[in-house]
Amino acid sequence: MNLALTAVGRDRPGIVAGLTEILVESGGNVDDSQMSILHGQFAVVLLVSVPDGCDVEELAGALRSKGEDLDLDSVNVCPVSDLERGPDPTHVLTVYGADRPGIVHDAAALLADHGVNITDLRTKRTGPTESPLYMLVMELAVPESADSLEDALGRLGADGGMEVSLSELETDVI
Repeated sequence: MNLALTAVGRDRPGIVAGLTEILVESGGNVDDSQMSILHGQFAVVLLVSVPDGCDVEELAGALRSKGEDLDLDSVNVCPVSDLERGPDPTHVLTVYGADRPGIVHDAAALLADHGVNITDLRTKRTGPTESPLYMLVMELAVPESADSLEDALGRLGADGGMEVSLSELETDVI
């Protein structure tokens, strides 16, 4: 059986160890994961497999209890149908410029219009408070049919006063 586990809360040492301890005790295995610290908040998504017959409600209760012990704000568990491998990323898109609302949406909407799947997304706001800079980095699965994508990205950059760069992904680090 496959489950998705998400947890969010103030970062502190021991969160990953605590959550995975409960999973190991139930015979679970972490198949895929993404973890990060965002402005001091820990966020994790774990895709796990557990043995058939595992009591999901009991496991979810144990994970929520551990989350309370760790002062997490949220721990959620839900079944997922299959852990199929998604599309492999082919390109990296970088967007850099003055921060403003809508940068992520504008880029994501443009990519969706061209049939591009976002496989990973990271953002960072840096610089002085009065004029922060924004960086958006996405790994993408670009279909061969996305002929006009580079032109559209060029217009996005020009219209938003941002540097936009699309390059082929050469190696998969993990």
